[in-house]
Amino acid sequence: MKVAGKVVIVTGGASGIGKALVERFHKEGAKALIVADLNGAGAEAVAKSVGGIAVQADVTKEADVQRIARTAEEKFGRIDLFCSNAGISRADPDIDNPGSPPDAAWELAWGVNVMAHVYAARAALPGMIARKSGWFLNTVSAAGLLSQIGSAVYSTSKHAAIGFGEHLAIATKENGIGVSLLCPQAVDTPMLGGAAGSQNVDGVLSPDDVAGAVIKGLDAETFLILPHEQVVTYMQRKTGDYDRWIRGMVRLRRGVIDGAKGGR
Repeated sequence: MKVAGKVVIVTGGASGIGKALVERFHKEGAKALIVADLNGAGAEAVAKSVGGIAVQADVTKEADVQRIARTAEEKFGRIDLFCSNAGISRADPDIDNPGSPPDAAWELAWGVNVMAHVYAARAALPGMIARKSGWFLNTVSAAGLLSQIGSAVYSTSKHAAIGFGEHLAIATKENGIGVSLLCPQAVDTPMLGGAAGSQNVDGVLSPDDVAGAVIKGLDAETFLILPHEQVVTYMQRKTGDYDRWIRGMVRLRRGVIDGAKGGR
C-alpha cells in the first residue's frame, strides 16, 4: 500500500505519533491529509504545515468520527487510508490492585482505545467496500500483544483493540481492504511523559522512527507493524510457555517497582 496519491485521515494528529505520521505521509506524496484531534488548535497547526484540512473531534463520539470521514469524502470523494491513531493511558491508582482504576478511567480508555477503531470502520467501510479498496492503520501498542505493568486499563483496552483489528482484517480482505496494526513499545510522546517502566526496556523511539516503520509496513502490507523488533520474540515466548512468561513478567514488574522506588 503506497501512500503517494492517497487521501489519508489521521486521528490524534496534533502531536506525537499522529503528527509524525501526517508529516511523513506528506513527504511520501499523499494527495490529501485530514488531521483530526481533540486539540483543535493543534490539529489546525499541523494541517496548515502540510496543506491539509483540520477537524476538531472527539473520537469517543461516533458522530465526530462520522464527521471526519464525511469531510474526506465530500472534499476528495474517498478515503484511501484511515489512521485511527488517537490513544490514552491511565495508571493503576494502586499498583497492587488492577481493579483500582475508577469506572471513568475504564470508560474513557474503552472509548478512545477500542470504540474509536470501531467508529472508524463504521464510517469508512461502506465507501471502501463499494470501491473494493482501502486501508486501516490502527495504532494499538505492544501492550495489546504482551501487557503493560501498572496499567490494567491500558493493557486490557489494547488487547481488545488487537482483537477488533484481527476481526476487521479477516472480514474485509476479500473486499480488497487491508488492515495494519501499529504496535510499538516506548515512544517519546506526551503519553510516555518521561516515565520509566516496562515499556522502556528496549529503548525509546522517536515518533519519526515510528513513522518510518509505518511506511515500511504499509509498503509490505504487513498486518503487525512492530517498530521494536524484539516484540516478536516476546510474543513467541508468551505463546510458547504462558506460565513461564507470567513468571518473567512478575520479575519484570518487581524490577520496575523497585527501580521507581529507588529513583525517588
